[in-house]
Amino acid sequence: MISSRAISFLFVLLLCSIAGAASSEQRHRFSKIYAFGDSFTDTGNTHSTTGPYSFGYVSGPPYGATFFHHSTNRYSDGRLVVDFLADALSLPFLPPYLDRSADSSHGVNFAVAGSTAIEHDFYVKNNVTVDITPQSLMTQLAWFDNHLEEKGCKRRGSSECQAAIADTLFWVGEIGANDYAYSLTSTLSPDIIQKLALKNVNNFIEALVLRGAKYIIVQGLPLTGCLPLALTLAPSDDRDDIQCCATVNRQSYNHNVILQNNLQELRKRYPHAIISYADYLGAHHTVMKNPAAYGFTEPLKACCGSGGGSYNFDLFATCGSPNVTKACSQPSKFVNWDGVHLTEAMYKVVADMFFSHGYCRPPFSVLLNAESQG
Repeated sequence: MISSRAISFLFVLLLCSIAGAASSEQRHRFSKIYAFGDSFTDTGNTHSTTGPYSFGYVSGPPYGATFFHHSTNRYSDGRLVVDFLADALSLPFLPPYLDRSADSSHGVNFAVAGSTAIEHDFYVKNNVTVDITPQSLMTQLAWFDNHLEEKGCKRRGSSECQAAIADTLFWVGEIGANDYAYSLTSTLSPDIIQKLALKNVNNFIEALVLRGAKYIIVQGLPLTGCLPLALTLAPSDDRDDIQCCATVNRQSYNHNVILQNNLQELRKRYPHAIISYADYLGAHHTVMKNPAAYGFTEPLKACCGSGGGSYNFDLFATCGSPNVTKACSQPSKFVNWDGVHLTEAMYKVVADMFFSHGYCRPPFSVLLNAESQG
């Protein structure tokens, strides 16, 4: 018979083993996130008075009211998908790159609202009259390089560069929707925009890999045809099975198909890197097919907007502007926040689908397990 002393000893060993395993798991979790993208990912790099689509009032109420209780220059009533990513990894929210006084030890967010995949000069040369954000995806890459240099990374492959990249998850938020939107006011062919935008996204991801990135998640475009902006501007007969703008959604779908093919080619060329595709459109579509199952009663109407009607959206009186400082009383019941961006509730649902329900391919768990073993 085992003595009580022996049982106590074995119990202590078991506790130590559990504690050691937990400590090991914590030690091998990602310690940093570097994020890129547009307003769906931006946590504060844009806070002008002229922002995209007149959403320049993001620095005031009611933006941020749900979670932060004040504006944080996020284009939502609260947290974004990248914030829920930080939560999932037990990391603090990412500071915007342009906040030079912020603590960057756990990562940086380089995303800029209104940012395009194609360089700003291209639109200038083609006389696109929309007052767009001058920063593109390549601007964000330049910012990232500057950040690495500040960390002592001046030569690729050096110990300083390895330390700056180690235990890092790279998050490439959705990018390209602004390119398609801006081209609407020009004579530029949508096919040219698609080709150039996807080429730049591909080059950008390859540039990250060449700089040492091993774990990358790339978001596809969401259902941009389900945003009140698109629904307001599109003809009433241009609708799909979920009552969204069929033409715009088809454009996002085609973009995502090519993006996934490009990612597969990158995986073949760089087998040491894990490049996961986050199916934003698929997750968005699942919610729109049955919004009530996710707690939404208003799938198409903007929570913060003006004009009433089916979409509560007026391009010339958008959320946060002087006469539109109040939002709906229950943002968690709405998919859309201000007509172009989503509510915290929707971002939370999408994040859960990405991280726990297979809408990342390879799954999010594959990246976690690979990082803990590497």
